[in-house]
Amino acid sequence: MAACIGWGTARFEGHAELPRPESWQGLWMATLKIRHRTRPGAVQSTTHSQSSSWGAPAGRTRVIQSSPTQQRLWIANQLEDSNGTWNVPVALRLRGVVDRAALGAALLDTVVRQSSLRTVFADVGGIPWQRVLEPDEVKVPLNVVAADADLAERLTAEAVRGFDLAAELPLRAWLFELGPQDQVLLLVMHHIAMDGWSLGPLFRDLSTAYCARVEGREPAWEPLPVEYTDYAEWQRELLGEASDPLSLLSRQLQYWRKALAGIPEELALPYDRPRPAVSSHHADSVRLFLDAELHQALTRLAKRTGTSLFMVFHAALAATLTRLGAGHDIPIAAPTAGRSDEALDDLVGFFINTLVLRVDTSGDPTFEELLGRVRDVVLEGFSHQDVPLDRLVEELNPQRSLSRQALFQIVLNVNEKGDTLRLPGVECTDQPVRFPVVRSDMWLGLTESKSQEGDCQGVSGELLYSTDLFERGTMQNLAEKFVALLRTAVSKPELPLASMNPPRALTAVRRKPVKLQTAVQSTPERRETP
Repeated sequence: MAACIGWGTARFEGHAELPRPESWQGLWMATLKIRHRTRPGAVQSTTHSQSSSWGAPAGRTRVIQSSPTQQRLWIANQLEDSNGTWNVPVALRLRGVVDRAALGAALLDTVVRQSSLRTVFADVGGIPWQRVLEPDEVKVPLNVVAADADLAERLTAEAVRGFDLAAELPLRAWLFELGPQDQVLLLVMHHIAMDGWSLGPLFRDLSTAYCARVEGREPAWEPLPVEYTDYAEWQRELLGEASDPLSLLSRQLQYWRKALAGIPEELALPYDRPRPAVSSHHADSVRLFLDAELHQALTRLAKRTGTSLFMVFHAALAATLTRLGAGHDIPIAAPTAGRSDEALDDLVGFFINTLVLRVDTSGDPTFEELLGRVRDVVLEGFSHQDVPLDRLVEELNPQRSLSRQALFQIVLNVNEKGDTLRLPGVECTDQPVRFPVVRSDMWLGLTESKSQEGDCQGVSGELLYSTDLFERGTMQNLAEKFVALLRTAVSKPELPLASMNPPRALTAVRRKPVKLQTAVQSTPERRETP
């Protein structure tokens, strides 16, 4: 499976206008800029071990508490003994003459510029605190190794190797040599330092720095307006305390209590095997592809109904699950980019949050009617997106288990194909990396491809699934039904769900979800998907 697919979460820029959350009015950026300029120890220019003099903000000499989402990942990383579950591997095939020295220098330039990539995490009384290394402390080795037939195995081996977040930077780099002008660049990062949106600024900065180093100069880029540590501090201040009824946290928690009241403990998915007491998080995947014609038709449907392509996919997935016996109360998790201000667009960091979007499919609605329900749920959910998932789980206090997520078992991630690395004289293309990890029962990632003119060119998809629970044939069957339902939706959206392509029976064993013993269910949860 291609590791770069699906980690991203683009803002929803479809035809439905999503409300800006009350926390993001843009004015806070000016406040952060003032704080950044006036804070003791903050400087406007810096040097690193290669004597760069560009004006990126320097590292902090003090430790700063991690953001709520980082704290959740740090705890999960501790419990899992750094086994690589939260790694983000990205590999690129480089065909052409690559200047290794320039690439190594560019990696260092990029890590120095993006402070989240030069951050380690100290354990202070069981709470993670960020320590941003000073530029002259940073070393980013580019490991150059020869590879041939064993490339796939070596990529996977490095992709799943865990990080010691207290002692090492959250980024590693390898250059696998396949021939004189044929290489594979592998970057493995920890999710605590980046998200899918971060791949854009990461590739842009690395491209800019490489071009400069090849020409024998330092990269000339504008200083970043803020750093991730500014965002982490601001987020904690903004949310306030749950005990304060006027705080943002208190008001948004009130919405989620009502929206998720009585949510199913577990969906009746088409499981092939009983749920184990502890999930292995081992995954396999099936691929799906929507051609340009279907992509365009779905886009027209979204425009005509005042929705977005994400909402269309969400409605189709909920309908497919209902028709396969999951019931009519369908919670599906969706990541949100968390970058509602443009000043954050050029930062590498972990901004995403996960929203649990609960859709009612009862009453045999037409697809258009269901799409309207989904639209309402999505708009409401995204207008209350600031509460971190772990804080929501703590508040709602569902039954916990080491075998599954709380509140949801399925994640839907829709994004648009973004920037890639651009090196002069080198063809850069995606290199698949097998990364057999899933943090929920199922995860569906869909990536739009568009021309420079904005024309639809198709949607590529990957359905990751837990091999603890499902056989490949079951998931292949589900993916086919999802695509078939989409085709019917664009041709006959007025049909009720019960009349849309009646599926053949699943070959999987249909059983009620296996219940764990009370002792296991009460165990604190190990993982939450970001």
